[in-house]
Amino acid sequence: VLCDVLIGSRSALASATRRLPQTQHLVKMAAPPALIWECVKSNSSFLRKSRDMPVMTSEPGNLTGINCCKYSGLSNKKVLGLSVTKKGKKESIILTTRSSQLSRARRPGRMMVTLGIKKNAKKGLAQLTKVMDAGFYRRDLIDEVTKKYQKIRTSFKQKKIIRKPRTHRK
Repeated sequence: VLCDVLIGSRSALASATRRLPQTQHLVKMAAPPALIWECVKSNSSFLRKSRDMPVMTSEPGNLTGINCCKYSGLSNKKVLGLSVTKKGKKESIILTTRSSQLSRARRPGRMMVTLGIKKNAKKGLAQLTKVMDAGFYRRDLIDEVTKKYQKIRTSFKQKKIIRKPRTHRK
């Protein structure tokens, strides 16, 4: 059938297109990450510029907040972010990654996948290394993720107020 398609037989071309699954008809070319970065690096609503400081960004999925192609959550195919959410008094650590499913890639609201990370240092770091190292997901950012995880954990600790006992004057 393929030889007939290459030669140009109309009936072979029609039968070959009928046998293709529907998803192959709808697949469109996506822009490469380098092109997206060139468009986004200086023109983004997430940019935060100030004098005598590097250009920062508040985009979702950016690990460090620095406007750099390595950490960008908009232009990379594999996004990695670590953030804190608070519900009432409960604070939790959230790992954000991009979904590998094609159906989610077409829906911007469902594109990111969040995963809760444990607050216990040993279990949390084991969970992060399992996702990243064993899952081959952005292994170049393991050091930055562990540093940020430790900083988030220390930010949860509240300083204890030590009150001096009052002495009675007579």
